[in-house]
Amino acid sequence: MNTPQRKQWMSVLSRTSFAQLQNSWQALRLTPEYQLIRAPEIGLAQIRARMGATGRQFNLGDVTITRAVVKLHSGELGYSYLRGRNKRHAELAALVDALMQTRSGHEVLERGLIAPLAALKKEQEECSRQEVAASKVDFFTMVRGEDE
Repeated sequence: MNTPQRKQWMSVLSRTSFAQLQNSWQALRLTPEYQLIRAPEIGLAQIRARMGATGRQFNLGDVTITRAVVKLHSGELGYSYLRGRNKRHAELAALVDALMQTRSGHEVLERGLIAPLAALKKEQEECSRQEVAASKVDFFTMVRGEDE
């Protein structure tokens, strides 16, 4: 397992809706044994931003997050940090993260869960981009002949 791959699947797990993740998980019919190391808990994280993406940082506000840690019986630890308050989503995402670190789990979950959810998310983002682009307004200034 390498860090860029893990970042990619963690991004998919955290950005996918719980309903989509749960449906895809149930379709795989996996029943791994695991224990909760850190039960899902809800907290706040502060969001920072920059004016114009280059200026000084400022505190934009707080966001609710849920985190969880699970341990497979084979020893792998899975983590999740999700925006929102869904404890079941956090636990399932942590479980998938742990299973993705195993050789057999990685192959099954990459083909049956991560890749399809990533493709679905990409399609949704493209539709959203197209909707925004369709409503884009370009403003321009015309020079009147008498203002010369």
